[in-house]
Amino acid sequence: MSRLGSVQRKVPCLFVTQVKEEPSAKRERQSFKVLATETINRKALDADIYNAIPTEKVDGTCCYVTTYKGQPYLWARLDRKPNKLSEKRFKRFLYSMEDSKEFIWNIEEDFRPVPECWIPAKEIQQSSGNPLPDENGHIPGWVPVEKNSKQYRWHSSVVNYEAEIALILKCHADDPGRLEISSVPLSDLLEQTLELIGTNINANPYGLGSKKHPLHLLVPHGAFEIKNPPMLKHSDILSWFESCTEGKIEGIVWHCNDGHLIKLHRHHLGMCWPIPETYLNSQPVVIAVNGTKYDCDFEPKCLFNHFSKLDGQRFSRLKDIKFDV
Repeated sequence: MSRLGSVQRKVPCLFVTQVKEEPSAKRERQSFKVLATETINRKALDADIYNAIPTEKVDGTCCYVTTYKGQPYLWARLDRKPNKLSEKRFKRFLYSMEDSKEFIWNIEEDFRPVPECWIPAKEIQQSSGNPLPDENGHIPGWVPVEKNSKQYRWHSSVVNYEAEIALILKCHADDPGRLEISSVPLSDLLEQTLELIGTNINANPYGLGSKKHPLHLLVPHGAFEIKNPPMLKHSDILSWFESCTEGKIEGIVWHCNDGHLIKLHRHHLGMCWPIPETYLNSQPVVIAVNGTKYDCDFEPKCLFNHFSKLDGQRFSRLKDIKFDV
């Protein structure tokens, strides 16, 4: 399932939201929550939400595959952010005006520098050839992940540019009730967005790997279609998250027929995340990484080498995968 993810475009919530003040123990720090009302968002209705495909919202960091140096490359998210003076000016404006769209930016002077290889995310608004900041004052974008990158070492661990492959977690093609970890040609992932999950990403909500033997994987956006979704009512969705096995996920992303995405996070319903046991990490999984297919030698400590030693093996739960190092 090839779909663009949320970083490439602004994704509205299923329900109309409202900001609620939260009591805080520290007087100097006020806390707020964005919570869903029971009213379905007009944008969701206009996108024909009732005929959309619901998928699991996976908790990781967003990535993108596109061409760099003449070959398919994995790119990491890097938002271009305003410098301190511009950020203060922007916040003062928001405090007095509310609508961030009326703020006037000087793209060349107001923003911190980014690497020359940085590119803006697709589908963001442009003015005079320059990408415009979103409502938070950021310009979403990407930087290529180089081999052996220290800053993006966990991104780098799931790709091999010599073999031009990536480590992908998806549903097994012949057994929908089972997951599969496989090596996939980067060329098959061109212009797709994916989520990097694992040991050192977002406090590891899926319990993958360990500090000594970290484990990371790429999940294409829209990879996990929800088989038994709830009705599109606030109470039904809340109950589904609370009591259904399939509801032990971070949230739902609906893929609409017109290409729009609609999302709902547990936090929108005042629910906690992460949770002790998730639907994703409790599913059975098979390893399909055959290292003999490639005309290169994997480094002994790399994930591709570890998984090639487990080729064909099955595990009763995703989180049970351990490397015999």
